[in-house]
Amino acid sequence: MPAEPDRNADADTLTPTADILTAERAYLAEARAALRRMRERAEAQSDNMAADWVSQQVLSFQLGQRVIALADHPDTPLFFGRLDHDDQPRDLPGTLYVGRRHVHDDEGLPLVIDWRAPVSRAFYQAGPKDPMGLALRRRFGYHGGELTAFEDEPMDGRELGPSRILTEEIERPRTGPMRDIVATIQPDQDELVRADLRRTVCVQGAPGTGKTAVGLHRAAYLLFTHRERLSRSGVLIVGPNRAFLSYISSVLPALGEVRVSQATVADLLGSPTADDDAEVATLKGDARMAAVLRKALWLQVRKPEEGLLFVKGASRYRVPDHEVREVAASLRGTTRYGSGRAAFAQRLAHLVLVRMEQRGEAPDDRVQDAVARSAPVKRLVDQIWPKVTPAQVLFRLLTDGGYLADAAKGVLSGEEQALLSRRTPGRSHRSAKWSAADLALLDELTDLVDRTPSLGHLVVDEAQDLSAMQLRALGRRCSTGSATVLGDLAQGTTPWSARSWEEVLRHLGQEGAVTELTLGFRVPREVLDYAARLLPSIAPGLGAPRSLRTGSGALHVRAVHRIEEAAVQACREALERPGSIGLIVADAAVPAFAQALAHAGLDHGVLGPESDGADRLLVIPAALAKGLEYDHVVVAEPAAIVAAEPRGQARLYVVLTRAVTSLTVLHTGALPAALA
Repeated sequence: MPAEPDRNADADTLTPTADILTAERAYLAEARAALRRMRERAEAQSDNMAADWVSQQVLSFQLGQRVIALADHPDTPLFFGRLDHDDQPRDLPGTLYVGRRHVHDDEGLPLVIDWRAPVSRAFYQAGPKDPMGLALRRRFGYHGGELTAFEDEPMDGRELGPSRILTEEIERPRTGPMRDIVATIQPDQDELVRADLRRTVCVQGAPGTGKTAVGLHRAAYLLFTHRERLSRSGVLIVGPNRAFLSYISSVLPALGEVRVSQATVADLLGSPTADDDAEVATLKGDARMAAVLRKALWLQVRKPEEGLLFVKGASRYRVPDHEVREVAASLRGTTRYGSGRAAFAQRLAHLVLVRMEQRGEAPDDRVQDAVARSAPVKRLVDQIWPKVTPAQVLFRLLTDGGYLADAAKGVLSGEEQALLSRRTPGRSHRSAKWSAADLALLDELTDLVDRTPSLGHLVVDEAQDLSAMQLRALGRRCSTGSATVLGDLAQGTTPWSARSWEEVLRHLGQEGAVTELTLGFRVPREVLDYAARLLPSIAPGLGAPRSLRTGSGALHVRAVHRIEEAAVQACREALERPGSIGLIVADAAVPAFAQALAHAGLDHGVLGPESDGADRLLVIPAALAKGLEYDHVVVAEPAAIVAAEPRGQARLYVVLTRAVTSLTVLHTGALPAALA
């Protein structure tokens, strides 16, 4: 199809624009029909081709996943761009359509190229200075799944200015879960998405810069590019809470990736059954605790006080105590505790076999294994190298002052040791109640006993809020792989929040460059500038974020007399406009505001740690707002949000930057000084 001189066109313009739209709609219908046939063929494939039951189950699961991945979402564009090349690419047509997944016709010829394919890179990176072999780039506008407009960008060196379709897609109201940004990825985001699997990427992203979307799309890109490898080793997305994971849950399936696991830190380490105060939790989360735990575990190995006597029939074989000590000393601290214990038994058995050989016997490996499992060897191993559980070690560490003093000598001060013993976890390790900080310590001990399996790739969002010990726990899960680390130091709301990304990467055990995204696409400039007034006090080392969206009239700050009544009215006004509404309040105030909305007859939901947040109007505790976004945000009583926690100003910065269309701030008392 020849390119038209008009850059912007829609269904109301005259021919030949209307003819082009008609032709493109026909092509879309053809591509959808081809995708439907691809799915039907996948459904028709039989899993009975496998030779045995296990293989049948595996094949059946794989076919099921293939069918799910080929689902056609009618309200989602199948393709969003078109590339016309100066020179026809090898083995490909000169005109390529770029979309969310590959689609081919019955002869195997491509109708839509997956956005992750190398040839699709030009859609995101080509420009007047480097057309990358393109003559024309065309973007498509959609309403639901219906193609309604197109926009041409001739690659002839002309600067055409902002794309209307791109801008409208970025600013489109978002109700419900997070959508993919595959049609709007910017060049700097694309560089991060397509980074090599071996490279760990760390993104410091201001609000609205798309850092979460970059992480999710990078996971999709890596799965496409390294399908076989990552299908074996796995990819995991780690988010701050279940509400956040629910919010992002639709992104990867929309891109055809249905085998990516999502979890919170609590899902990986366990759910806490107790709480620590901030001072204790901060100490337990300190990286120095790794050295304390390691020493505490190896203190379990005792000094041998006797040798080994092994009896076989009429023969007696002795290993003197000094040789037993040498074996224990050679293994102590050089391996994991569990494998060291097993190796200790084998080493003792080997010394017995040496004595057998000295008497002219010819024992083999089976004899050595039998000796290692014999009662005398097991008894001596239990005395010197006892079998322990992580819970036993940690319980003793927190309840036995002498044991803690030995383990923490030269690492923690006396005051810090006393602080660790402030809360007794229970009467025994079996009935102990563990805090979130304790669970990270238990995970460290578990790895010291037996190695933690590693994934191929790990995506960690809001990483700035994790303690050093939690980061170590996540790092173990990508020790032989790589990671995508996402966050914003200015949004650190825990007492142990990271102060630098180099520190985060060090605790993860990863090396990588830090990329800073400061140009926002979602939060209006007026809103972002207002929130940025808090930056000098919460993150003085960060540059102020910038927004591409002017957002005139997006910010309203009102002093009111009755806060709940004013919040109801602000929500009522927001409901008259398209998009989602979030009423964000201090956690303790949630019931009162929810009740006020109910009395006013406004349908709403209350966002909880396990809720999906599907309601159009939500009452949101400030502690759960991180990572989420709403078209219209109403913030009630900012000073109460600040006063609710030690890093309350950082929490308020998070809350103020959740809006993508309008922000209304309501207050009865004085605003925080930076905002006044």
